[in-house]
Amino acid sequence: MATNRSRRLRKKLCVDEFQELGFELTLSYKEGLNPEAVSAFFERFIDEAIESNGLGFIGAEDYGFVCLGKRGSVTAEQRTQVEAWLQKGHAELAGSTVSPLIDVWYPENPVNA
Repeated sequence: MATNRSRRLRKKLCVDEFQELGFELTLSYKEGLNPEAVSAFFERFIDEAIESNGLGFIGAEDYGFVCLGKRGSVTAEQRTQVEAWLQKGHAELAGSTVSPLIDVWYPENPVNA
C-alpha cells in the first residue's frame, strides 16, 4: 500500500498521527480458587481498574487487551494505574503481566514517538 496517504485515509487506517495504543494483560489465579471467586475478582477488576479509568477490556478472565473506551490511545499513566491496581496484593491473584503500550490495530508496527 502506498505510504503517501491523505490525512483522511491515515485517520481511517489509524496510522501515523492517528495511531491508537493499548496493552496486553495476563492474569494468573491461585491454584484451587473456585470459579465464583475468580468471577467476583474479575468483575471488581473491570469496575475499579478498567472502567474507572475510561478504558475498555477485550478478552477473558485470564488474558485480554486493554484499550481506550472510545477512539484514541491509552496513556502511560492509565497503564501504570492498572498495573498498580493489580499489584495491591489481591488474594485471588498468583501474578499478572502487563505489556508495554502497543499499536491496537497493527501490533507488529512500532509505537510512534
